[in-house]
Amino acid sequence: MAGAKESPRNKLIALMYLVFITMLALNVSKEVLDGFGQMFKKIQSANERVNQGNVIYYDKIEVNAQEKEGKWVGHDRTAKEIRKESDAFYARIQEIKDQITEKQREADPDLMEYSQMDKGEALDLVFFDANGVGPDGQAFVDIINAYKMRVIQVFASQYPQYTELVEERFFTGDFEGNVQNSDGQPQPWLSYNFEGFPLISSLAKLTMMQNDIRLTESDVLNALLGKELEASSKVNTDNYITLLKADKMAYYQGETFDGSVILGRKSGAQNPNSVDVTIDGRKLDESQYEKIPGGIKLNISAGSPGDHVIEGDLIFRDAGVESRIPVSQSFAVISKPNAAVISADKMNVVYRGVENPMTISIPGISDNKIRASAPGLKRVRGSKFIMNPGKGREVRITASGTLPDGQNISTKTKFRIKDLPRPNATFFDQSGSVRMPKSSITKASVGARMEDFDFDLTLRVLKFKIRVPGSPTITCNGSSLCPKAVKAISRARSGQEISIVDLEVQNPANPKYKFKRVAPVLIEIL
Repeated sequence: MAGAKESPRNKLIALMYLVFITMLALNVSKEVLDGFGQMFKKIQSANERVNQGNVIYYDKIEVNAQEKEGKWVGHDRTAKEIRKESDAFYARIQEIKDQITEKQREADPDLMEYSQMDKGEALDLVFFDANGVGPDGQAFVDIINAYKMRVIQVFASQYPQYTELVEERFFTGDFEGNVQNSDGQPQPWLSYNFEGFPLISSLAKLTMMQNDIRLTESDVLNALLGKELEASSKVNTDNYITLLKADKMAYYQGETFDGSVILGRKSGAQNPNSVDVTIDGRKLDESQYEKIPGGIKLNISAGSPGDHVIEGDLIFRDAGVESRIPVSQSFAVISKPNAAVISADKMNVVYRGVENPMTISIPGISDNKIRASAPGLKRVRGSKFIMNPGKGREVRITASGTLPDGQNISTKTKFRIKDLPRPNATFFDQSGSVRMPKSSITKASVGARMEDFDFDLTLRVLKFKIRVPGSPTITCNGSSLCPKAVKAISRARSGQEISIVDLEVQNPANPKYKFKRVAPVLIEIL
């Protein structure tokens, strides 16, 4: 039977069976492609939702930094750095997705025809060449590793429980970039995940990587907002970069700086064999640091206010081979405050005609590095300024400076400009209404002062008018009664009132300023 010749009928049945099997295979492939397509769309939607939540958290941290300052300034700095790195990485993946779907979008703008995306040539041409992983493919792997290292440096150094999670999300193989394939052989991570795969499969994987980026941002933001997610307490890194770990971002002058310069390793962290590190160009001696697993712990004076640079090498030896891990870090020292700052929110007022003393400072920035500008503003020394406002109803003062990490800060504050209050005339150093005998009146002098005013001004009387019942109004120059006024007062009777009016006064410190009309003083003769 085995050697019997097949009839035409049997050949036709065999051919139909082969076609049937092929059709089954095509149906399965279509279902698989549809499955990848649905996953691709769902992850895309999830990315948008996660990003919307992240934007709210970014804004909340920024508002806290502006209103509460303190630790929130450092949190805002960390969040902004993570956001910049994440957006750049996310955008690069999107560029690749747009590039490999350009032809598909001509007939399928919304990328819904999943069964048509069964070829992988578009991505293969980007990532691979005749020799395997091409230059653009290696560049993509480098971007993943750079992002992973930056997140660990900026964020996981403060929250080490997240290190393993970040490593897992952005794993790209061993030191040589290989993973073990199904045959137990090493294969480049990029080839293992993308080479020869259908277009829709690669789109789903790239979109999942974008999801990992947004979830990493979410973890960072939740941790900074005090909502740390449950994560493994096991620290397991493999970075070979130095990190500066400190309890706070800035230290007061003269305070002990207790930060640690550490080396992140995946396992088996060891103490440095030797240390070649300087601070501001001065080499550390052994009394100024302690060797700890993976690095050193410093024990030095924080020094004077300003930025301080830590540079050099941590030296490790393994099986006779020396490895030098470069150190390049910095920390900031600010002057320790000696008083609280208390202000009335609605009392931003400066007065025209006097020198208004002002204090302008920015926490974390030395006074000599702060710039302040406004019409009439001048620096006296350090953080002390004088404001001499000119015309108008308000003035805006702009204060700006640069933090040690390079971030520029600029703040504008509006102040209302008010004229000086109306002075009161005084007679025998009394204002309003005075009672005295006639003999004392002729010996007294006329003055002027600001009642209940914050500035201690000494006003000079240039001239005034005196009205004595029964006599015409008399003008006297200076602050003393002129002879005509004395003669008129001698004729006045007890019980009559004398008025000192229309004073012309001057502030010797600012002679050009014109005061409002001076309130008169009344003198009753006893």
